[in-house]
Amino acid sequence: MVMAGSTRRGVMVLGVLAVGGRALAQDSRNPESRYPERSVTLVVPAAPGGGGDFTARLLGEALTRSLGQPFVVENRVGGSGNVASAAVARAAPDGYTLLLAYSGTHVANPALFPNLAWDPVRSFAPVALVLRAPHVIVVRKDLPARTLGELAEYARRSPGRLNYASSGAGTIQHIGGEQFARLVGAPMVHVPYRGAGPAMNDLVAGNIDLMITTPPAVAGLVRDGSVRALAMAGPVRHPLLPDVPTTAEAGFPGFELEAWFAVYAPAGTPQPAVERLSATIGRVVATPEFRRRCEESGTYAAYMDPAELAAFTVSELARWSGLIQRLGIQAE
Repeated sequence: MVMAGSTRRGVMVLGVLAVGGRALAQDSRNPESRYPERSVTLVVPAAPGGGGDFTARLLGEALTRSLGQPFVVENRVGGSGNVASAAVARAAPDGYTLLLAYSGTHVANPALFPNLAWDPVRSFAPVALVLRAPHVIVVRKDLPARTLGELAEYARRSPGRLNYASSGAGTIQHIGGEQFARLVGAPMVHVPYRGAGPAMNDLVAGNIDLMITTPPAVAGLVRDGSVRALAMAGPVRHPLLPDVPTTAEAGFPGFELEAWFAVYAPAGTPQPAVERLSATIGRVVATPEFRRRCEESGTYAAYMDPAELAAFTVSELARWSGLIQRLGIQAE
């Protein structure tokens, strides 16, 4: 009896081991089912301290907690974002090197730079949209225009007299400035700077008339009267500037300027890994803490899954490319 019982238990143990062995073998053939098993690099096409860097670190912290592996932010500057994009496009398609793409480079650069080493659609597997970043139109404090309508009228009365700052040729501020000039029907002079900081300093000093930038950069300056905010170039007012009307409220419903950040993996990354990462990002983006910290930074948490982001990327590429070509924008 004892021998028979031992034999039966032995057969059961062997059977369990066999099933476990088959499961282990099957799992080893699909390593993405255990993704991630080591640290993941999140490449940002910008220097530390900017909006992309903030977004990457905020998201990386949350993904580290959720998935149990470090998500390490790597800042790769150069080439107006092209260095970072090309590096991720060439990386192994295993989900361990990701790109936090910025719309100002991801869907604008193909129209600004010929012969890119990467393609915004073919080189990447869309993972998830993370947030949107609205922009606000601000002017120097002594400019004789207190509303967007008055600014447009001032520009028409003195064509070519108004100037506007940007953080460089081909940037979203440059595109937005030219778009607004076309909308009001009066030319304005573009003054490119090497970064938004120096541009804002000259706006405060009164050397520049106008700039279109993100709310956190100007909220404090608006409150203390150093600059004047005329309108949010987006569909809703922003909590940092609740008294500033939208462009539609100010009488210019055709003008909106909004950036966005999204995660992409190299093309060919296994779909199970992409879907697991995207679903986790979706849960992170929905948390009150993430949404609160985004709003405090002047942005809005916003999620799209891989299929939605793929379609969005194609539509945004067409929109920005067409806009850049119509405005005659050129990179430095």
